[in-house]
Amino acid sequence: MLSKLSLLIIIMIMVMMNVIKASPVNYGEALSKSILFFEGQRSGKLPDSQRMKWRKDSALRDGSDIQMDMVGGYYDAGDNMKFNFPMAFTTTMLGWSVIEFGDEMGSELTNALEALKWGSDYFLKATYDPDRIVAQVGNSIVDHNCWERPEDMDTPRTSYYVTPQQPGSELSAEMAAALAASSIAFRTSNASYSDLLRHRADEVFDFANNYRGSYNNSIGMAVCPFYCDVSGYMDELIWGASWLYKASNDSRYLDFVKSNIKFIGNDVFEFGWDNKDAGINVLVSQWAMADPSNRDPFISNADKFICSLLPTASTKTVSYSKGGLLFKVGGSNLQHTTSLSFLLIVYARYIQAANRIIQCENEVADPATLINLAKNQVDYILGNNPLRMSYMVGYGAKFPQKIHHRGSTLPSMDMHPQQFKCHDGDEYFKTQSPNPNILVGAVVGGPAEDDSFQDSRYNVPQSEPATYINAPFVGVLAYFNKPNIFS
Repeated sequence: MLSKLSLLIIIMIMVMMNVIKASPVNYGEALSKSILFFEGQRSGKLPDSQRMKWRKDSALRDGSDIQMDMVGGYYDAGDNMKFNFPMAFTTTMLGWSVIEFGDEMGSELTNALEALKWGSDYFLKATYDPDRIVAQVGNSIVDHNCWERPEDMDTPRTSYYVTPQQPGSELSAEMAAALAASSIAFRTSNASYSDLLRHRADEVFDFANNYRGSYNNSIGMAVCPFYCDVSGYMDELIWGASWLYKASNDSRYLDFVKSNIKFIGNDVFEFGWDNKDAGINVLVSQWAMADPSNRDPFISNADKFICSLLPTASTKTVSYSKGGLLFKVGGSNLQHTTSLSFLLIVYARYIQAANRIIQCENEVADPATLINLAKNQVDYILGNNPLRMSYMVGYGAKFPQKIHHRGSTLPSMDMHPQQFKCHDGDEYFKTQSPNPNILVGAVVGGPAEDDSFQDSRYNVPQSEPATYINAPFVGVLAYFNKPNIFS
């Protein structure tokens, strides 16, 4: 039986759909394209299986300045940088997507695992030296001053790293989480690889925990202002330990989580590449529900987080546009929408299995409430919005044409084999013409809070895609792609 809150949300969705003449959403197509996007972000030597053909090999000497092989990984967004902190979160979320929703991916599971392995292989390289963990490849200031393809960039590929003397606990712990999540995802398909990932995750977590400190202080000149850690590193340490417990069932990791959760405070509403608080509580709640001795404070915190998202709840801490899109403070808003929608669905599954509902002051939310809210967000992103625009490139009849992305903006090497130097691509950035290369599956930063959207390379918060926007969306789309979702 649906709760009063579920009925209200369903009515809101129906009204909104009538106003904007909502069209059917093809979740299977969107899932396929959301995974394909990662091929457009690949750095390094591309495999024969590469499907996005306008992309070519790039950055084949990464790591040579420190005598390490750092070829591979992902460019994080529309630039040519490899920021390993958000890349690790991307990998963790791809892993979680496979763990939770791999059974719903069908034939796309193979592609999802390939995308995940592209990240996990890179982090095995980044953590190969037990006394040195690579945090970034590329000079961010110089890179952001040039508009050139990754295939022929001539900007410095400086490698930045943390050590026991100059630590980076948030970076290292997020890598441990990524390796642990990946180990679970590969457990049935590649047991030896899974074991390697799990063993490395243990080592990297110990590095993060034993040599505590923020990478802001160690290599802030390289990572700031782009990916400074604002929330502190304790959330990553707890997040990493949570994933290692899930991967190993080793009680020392659960003990670490339980004894340290108090250090991240009462801010349980955030989840993204910087802040893992809500994700920790949702992840841990799965086994906390099964063991009363582990319930506090994880389930109450996860419930509080859910209550902060419900559109009609007095406890709401987010806002919604007139068209129904969830908003949080900060740029590139769809990174919040996709990550929070992922948590909504995962927690709905957990409370469904535990036969629980959520009490939000005087309102009640059941699993269907959470699923309907997440579905509303997904459908908005894919075109059921006031502009009838899909914010996934290459999906639907209308989508962003001038995204802030170097490789997409500049003619491919097939069309223009001559090298573009630093400012040779400026004219392509400034043109009003659509990008020549379609970065299929890329989810951009998204519309403003009044549901407007400026399709312009100059509007970076709205028009730039990022791997950490897409990664949780993979799991969300896989869930809605299955034919028997509960409502």
